Amino acid sequence: MMLQPRKPATQSYRFIRAYATTFTVIGSYLLTYFLGRVFGAKWLEARLETVHAKNARRVQTTIVDLQGLFIKVGQLLSVLANFLPAPFRDGLAALQDSVPPRPTDEIRRRIERDLGKPVVQLFAKFSDEPLASASLGQVHEAWLDDGQHVAVKVQHADIDEIVRLDLGTIRRIMRIVSLFLPAKNLDVYYRQIKAMIQEELDFEREAKNIERIMQNFAADPMVVFPKPIANLSTKTVMTTTFVNGIKVGDMRRIDEAKIDRKALARKIVETFCQMVFVDGIYHADPHPGNMLVGASGELVLLDFGAVAELSRDMREGIPEFLEGVIRRDTERIIRALKKMGFISRHATEDVSERVVEFFHQRFQEDVKLESFNLKDIKLDPQKGLENLISLRRMNIGLRELSEAFHVPRDWVYLERTLLLLTGVCTELDPDMNPVEIIQPYAQRFVLGNRDWAQIAVEAAKDMALKAITLPEDLRKYLMRANRGESEVRVRDLTRAANTVARSVRQLVFAALSIAGGYGALQLYLAGHVQLARNVGIGAASLFGLLLLGMLFSRPRA
Repeated sequence: MMLQPRKPATQSYRFIRAYATTFTVIGSYLLTYFLGRVFGAKWLEARLETVHAKNARRVQTTIVDLQGLFIKVGQLLSVLANFLPAPFRDGLAALQDSVPPRPTDEIRRRIERDLGKPVVQLFAKFSDEPLASASLGQVHEAWLDDGQHVAVKVQHADIDEIVRLDLGTIRRIMRIVSLFLPAKNLDVYYRQIKAMIQEELDFEREAKNIERIMQNFAADPMVVFPKPIANLSTKTVMTTTFVNGIKVGDMRRIDEAKIDRKALARKIVETFCQMVFVDGIYHADPHPGNMLVGASGELVLLDFGAVAELSRDMREGIPEFLEGVIRRDTERIIRALKKMGFISRHATEDVSERVVEFFHQRFQEDVKLESFNLKDIKLDPQKGLENLISLRRMNIGLRELSEAFHVPRDWVYLERTLLLLTGVCTELDPDMNPVEIIQPYAQRFVLGNRDWAQIAVEAAKDMALKAITLPEDLRKYLMRANRGESEVRVRDLTRAANTVARSVRQLVFAALSIAGGYGALQLYLAGHVQLARNVGIGAASLFGLLLLGMLFSRPRA
């Protein structure tokens, strides 16, 4: 049944409803913590689970009611805000950006204004019933005079005003919420969300992104894209060729069409590996509604409003970080993390150095990835809390820690992409081992043209020379090596390559654990032990899923 056109809520109502929900949620937590002082910590821990669930439902209901930009922001916050309790993140992630359509007359006027002609002159046939309707716009079917079947994506007429007002309201709400949370850097999340939304509103940018990615897959007939039609597209209206297919989340229809699920899942992973590791530009919103499968099993990608690129600093920083890990060079690691954006360029050197050294050492001791497999992933929240307590004992203030570390935008996009892909591919083929598919792409991306065997040899010399005491023969040998008078033979390059791969894994563990664990640390230090435990489990799960797409193969003998 088609959704009826909605009557946009007045701005005053939206403003009042958003603030009412905000203060209701805050008030419920204040009351709960007050009663917790009366009834004790055990009562508080048990009660918080119920309060989280109830407030998550409140927020989700309000977002669905207000529609507009709140749905999009809710989805983004589910990925960005690891400090949120799990029920909140789950509820926000479940939000579907699908809203009742706008009136047909409004859509036609928008098209005519932007393309300069009446709809009847632009298209031989135009369907008034939208294929999809979302918070920013909606999509209609149409046919050109030559019979070509096209899709017309149209922004809502008042979207600019909605964005301005809703973002203003959301920013004020986040500032209010920050007064009651240990996390004080919510403005960072706001800026990231604002930038993402502004990019999705630029259809000219989206059309260029489609063309770029299409060109990268020109030789692969099994990956299909809707081709933009330039003379029927503007910044707010985009016309593309129409591509038929079955949504990859519709398992019943996929099975009825006798499409090989395993082959489809593998094709999805291979396609995104090429985009991320080879091309450096990728579709950053691969939810089931944006991916179709054609009659011959070809993968169809739709909606390129969210497209991301690995920045030059990120691409250069990963190998530099790797070299620092191999050399056990904390200064080099910090420099690489700064380049990638995990550490603020204005962070206090003492804070960043001590925290990086802590995590580097801890993961050298605790993280054993020699036999990585999906079934081997085990989350130990108690060990996570012990790590957080150890950080506190380093006497680093929360403000310093907050200012020093954050998750860069590159990783936000990548994390969302990999989370969505994991969900899709798990449903298509639960037994798939993505590591085997990802291995060759990731290794070429990270290793590049560097002589890692030589780096490993030099690192060994550096560490040896720093030793307090060394056997005299070894000392003489190293001095000869420094003068270029000695030959070093690397007998097992495979083992060296595996060492490199494990070090890259530690990059992901260390960098993301610093950023993700911070939210749980703040809650723990504020006295909310159970809440911190829940957030820690959630963050660990999130990063575990991300690692499925980033880790390399098991070492081979």
